[in-house]
Amino acid sequence: MRMILETERLLLRGWRDEDAPSLFKYASDERIGPAAGWPPHKDVSYSRAVIRTVFARDEVYAICLKGMEKEPVGSIGLTLEGSKERPLSEGEAELGYWIGYPFWGRGLVPEAAIEILKHGFMDLGLKRVLCGYFQGNERSKRVQEKCCFKYLRTNNDTKVIMLGETKVEHINVLTREEFFFYYK
Repeated sequence: MRMILETERLLLRGWRDEDAPSLFKYASDERIGPAAGWPPHKDVSYSRAVIRTVFARDEVYAICLKGMEKEPVGSIGLTLEGSKERPLSEGEAELGYWIGYPFWGRGLVPEAAIEILKHGFMDLGLKRVLCGYFQGNERSKRVQEKCCFKYLRTNNDTKVIMLGETKVEHINVLTREEFFFYYK
């Protein structure tokens, strides 16, 4: 059972089947998925399948505004197992996130990210967390800057399998020591 994480304005909890309509509401927006590397959701059944597969693994949380926990407005998670395309070493994870367009510009993703990073470093014993953004995704870049990630490398030929494209991706990193220096 996934933990429930809480911030001043947010509740981060596991995704549920009944969240599919809310997921579809925000993930069907053309401004969301392609910037993060996935196509917009086409119907509620697709969103439900994502909840049952992608969101069921690792440490993936629904981002909910306090007092409105029945309608997730975004997602944040730590991927603990790497892949051929995105290898991870022991003690590493990759941070991924998105939030619905009506909630952009409110500082909600950095707030959620700091909480899940704290969870990763304290509860999961992570040593470092990687986080990437595709060139041109200035909002995601800004989230990473606000959370004190530092530049690690650029991949000029990142295969974005779900979109059938190749993009330039910038990878940043935050170590456990840096996190606790900035967030005492």
